[in-house]
Amino acid sequence: MIRDPETLTLLLDTIGRFVREKLVPQEAHVAETDQIPDDIVQDMKEMGLFGMSIPEIYGGMGLTMEEEVLAGFEVAKTSPAFRSLFATNNGIGAQGIVIDGTEAQKQYYLPKIATGEIIGSFALTEPDSGSDAASLRTTALKDGDFYVINGTKRYITNAPEAGIFTVMARTSQAKGAEGISAFVVEKGTPGVLLGPIDKKMGQKGAHTCDVIFDNVRIPAANLIGGKEGVGFKTAMKVLDKGRLNIAAASVGAAERILQDALRYARERKQFGKAIGEFQLIQAMLADSHADIYAARCMVLDAARKRDEGRNVGTEAACAKMFASEMCGRVADRAVQIFGGAGYLVEYGIERFYRDVRLFRIYEGTTQIQQIVIARNLLRENRN
Repeated sequence: MIRDPETLTLLLDTIGRFVREKLVPQEAHVAETDQIPDDIVQDMKEMGLFGMSIPEIYGGMGLTMEEEVLAGFEVAKTSPAFRSLFATNNGIGAQGIVIDGTEAQKQYYLPKIATGEIIGSFALTEPDSGSDAASLRTTALKDGDFYVINGTKRYITNAPEAGIFTVMARTSQAKGAEGISAFVVEKGTPGVLLGPIDKKMGQKGAHTCDVIFDNVRIPAANLIGGKEGVGFKTAMKVLDKGRLNIAAASVGAAERILQDALRYARERKQFGKAIGEFQLIQAMLADSHADIYAARCMVLDAARKRDEGRNVGTEAACAKMFASEMCGRVADRAVQIFGGAGYLVEYGIERFYRDVRLFRIYEGTTQIQQIVIARNLLRENRN
């Protein structure tokens, strides 16, 4: 855990310099090829970016939630594909093991996750259950000292690169969330099949695909936490953290987009002066800055409360909802500031406009966040 402010400042400066000098120049190349260069991946591993949230005892940095979102602000100031590659190792692809895994599971998997030797992936969404995750149909039936898993997962981030999957499956016929358990399933296990890589609106270089489990036989020791029926609770705890990470990514991306818009507003001239001198352009810049400031404060406040050990389900949902919607507004204003140039590939703003649209969907849509917030408020204020 980084407790020394100077060490944290050094880490954030190092990440910021890496983003500016190594990642930003590769943005167009990644968008064109749909691949992150191998040397960039190796640099990420050597910097420890795959293990920022993994406890030090298992080889990671052990960052607090606040430190993690501060790093997330910096990482997100470039194409989201770069962050996506290692984000599952710090978030949904590993946190099930970190939070609820057995000690044996932690000792075996977490050191490999921290170094990037293996990439973790989170398999919850299915063709017929996305927002209604509790209705998932994938089954895991006990067979002696093994479980046999059958089902299909959809839109699974980093599935093509993943070494392990945290799989949510139904172990009993209990209604809703009660019958759901969580398992670690390794790539290469007989019966684990990958569908074609999805062709998406944006985020080229960040891959998703279906994962099919066809009579996949795994040891009972791969049941996360060693207990059936708590998988859905594990998933929700993982998603609280994941929502703060997406909120931080939304803030960082919006800050980058605003920087590009400011630069263009200073350089582009109309009617004999820079367009940044026109009040209607200034209004869009000011609204964007205020939006970013508000979202940044929300994310940091929620992160600090989580570090204090408080339940931040409501705060995480608020931060994710507001920050992701905010990022969409900032991207839209930036395209408007750029005018016709904003619609052209060469300027990059249209790419960000498409890339950040996903922030409002994954880790729970905006509408799911609204439901979470409202239900929590009604439950907590019954008197």
